[in-house]
Amino acid sequence: MNDHENFSAEAEARQDLPSQPWSPGEAGRQDTLIRYLGAVATAAAEHAHAEAQAPARGTARPATPAASPSRQPSPPEAGVPLVRDVMDVPAASLRDDLPYRDIARLLAREQVGALPVVDGEGHVVGVVSESDLLAKVAFEASGHRPGRIGRLRERRIYSKARGETAADLMTSPAVTVLPGATVAEAAWLAALSRLKRLPVTDGLGRLVGVVPRDALLQALIRDDAGIRAEVEARMEACCPPEERATVEVAVHDGIVELTGRMPSATTARLVAEVEDIADVVEVKNLLTAA
Repeated sequence: MNDHENFSAEAEARQDLPSQPWSPGEAGRQDTLIRYLGAVATAAAEHAHAEAQAPARGTARPATPAASPSRQPSPPEAGVPLVRDVMDVPAASLRDDLPYRDIARLLAREQVGALPVVDGEGHVVGVVSESDLLAKVAFEASGHRPGRIGRLRERRIYSKARGETAADLMTSPAVTVLPGATVAEAAWLAALSRLKRLPVTDGLGRLVGVVPRDALLQALIRDDAGIRAEVEARMEACCPPEERATVEVAVHDGIVELTGRMPSATTARLVAEVEDIADVVEVKNLLTAA
């Protein structure tokens, strides 16, 4: 094996090694993330289905159900967690005329990477992040100037970096969510927009709160008792009483274990139903044919 092959083999081996040592809680964190991703995927699929079923809106730009103040979210089912249940109130914000040095101080004081920008009437008009401030400093320090025929994106970044206030530096329009949106919709929107915190606005676009991604995760990931209740409800809906009488359901860390006896055809239907539950990590089918 030559030097190039040795290097390639070592690089491939390093890719399989974790960058941090394994910790006792790592398996639980991974399961939680998988369950959260499942819930977000389900919300995205439901949104896509709703968009496909909605009537055509002419040439207007489609808006996400959770982000548009002009479009109210669909009425949620009873018991479904809503953004208003998990959002932080009051929410820190920036005035649109705040100088960039004061923006940096406020971000540091609030210990966040970004804050919504509001106008004089409390309407969310954008978001300023640490990245916006760093871009400004980098352009000013480098002395770089885009040429007359420079790329459009570069010229826009340069123009933005020359700004001195939140209104100049912010990213606009802001991605926001309504208090009546479901937590699943908000989680999907946060994932799609790659945001850790979503501003929450009322129907007129005024800031009423903020919902962190961690709060969405905690609200979406049910405890094992909640998952077991849904499994039993689905079993009751799809399996005749005499066939489910001998079936036992156990749930541990999102893993569902089915034991007992049941006809093969009913077993296949039940397993498919349980696997369709968003925050179920795995289904262990230990059922024997009746």
